[in-house]
Amino acid sequence: MTPRAIFDRMRAHWLANQPTYEAGMLADDVVIETPFAAPDHPTRTEGKQRVLEYTRASQAAFPVRFDDCRNVVVHETADPETIVIEYELVGTHTATGVTASAPFIAVMRTRGGKLAHWREYQHTLAIAQAIGQAQGS
Repeated sequence: MTPRAIFDRMRAHWLANQPTYEAGMLADDVVIETPFAAPDHPTRTEGKQRVLEYTRASQAAFPVRFDDCRNVVVHETADPETIVIEYELVGTHTATGVTASAPFIAVMRTRGGKLAHWREYQHTLAIAQAIGQAQGS
């Protein structure tokens, strides 16, 4: 799969309320990084099995249903296996019904048609506010 095809599959999973990744799309030594992760969340997860386990657990515990992935801009790089993606996720808090959005930027590197590295930069304050975890919420 191309990097764009992998992102399209990830996007489809978000909108279907499924874990982001499936085994067949990941390299065995995949690395997922979220440098600005919320407290008590890892900033780096390595290896296919650990990524799948963490993603399933996180998706099950996250009280948000994603309704849209919009404003997607894909930037090609000199490396055909690497893209930079800008996007905005819109979701609804499943307990409160509040809808909010947050912007993201990600760098995706593939190898042999599989995801090898995903580094995602999140607007964690917007996410925390949307799910009622920010101070003053």
